[in-house]
Amino acid sequence: MCQHSNQCPPADAVDREAARTVATFCEQGWSLLCNGVIVFEDTGELLPDGTTIAPHRGPAPHALAA
Repeated sequence: MCQHSNQCPPADAVDREAARTVATFCEQGWSLLCNGVIVFEDTGELLPDGTTIAPHRGPAPHALAA
């Protein structure tokens, strides 16, 4: 799918989120990457094959300060 000279990681790679953004829909909270992955504001993902990845952001910075 990727047409860049340094190809972006494929959708099944661990670093799939490093692919370039081709469309952003800020008002809806999601972006489409060139490898076909849809990433959501909450860090969840939808892969091209329909697989979902649950949100995976870390704890809030203030929670780590305690």
